[in-house]
Amino acid sequence: MSDTLQLTPFEVLADYERRSLAHIAGMPEEVEASGLWRGIGFRIGTRYLVSSIAEVNEILTFPQLTVVPGTRPWLLGVANVRGNLVPVIDLRNFVEGERSQLADSTRVLIIRQHGGSVGLLVDEVLGQRNFSDEQRAEAEEESDARYGRFVPERYQLGEVLWGLFSMAALVRTPEFLQAAA
Repeated sequence: MSDTLQLTPFEVLADYERRSLAHIAGMPEEVEASGLWRGIGFRIGTRYLVSSIAEVNEILTFPQLTVVPGTRPWLLGVANVRGNLVPVIDLRNFVEGERSQLADSTRVLIIRQHGGSVGLLVDEVLGQRNFSDEQRAEAEEESDARYGRFVPERYQLGEVLWGLFSMAALVRTPEFLQAAA
């Protein structure tokens, strides 16, 4: 009989919590082999981005929103997510100044920031992707300054160039923290 079967339900939950808290927010999750990590791939317009699995807490279909008057155009409103009010930001509008178009593929990435969660509207979630250090070495730097402050490095995976989008850098940006118009 394995040790897991001999643990009490409380001990199993405590072990699960310990292991989940061992992940460092903002760092790509390491895969079995050294130099490999995995992230959640998503698309904004024609731009392919990936963020660490540790930075994305949840993925939702576009929720019903309540508009908040007197806010910047990139703050779409607040959603009730299981009893919690979560502001939903149009990530493309925030970064590029251009509104996203809602479609069946539109999703909201729920991330944590100081004081609670925030939702980021993206055009499409492309699922989990695995990357290696070698793919980073081959990739060129981000050329668009609007994305450069959030995309410190890029990875070549097949024909697609993926930008490593830092949610931690996003939520620390003074403009992001100032949603009032």
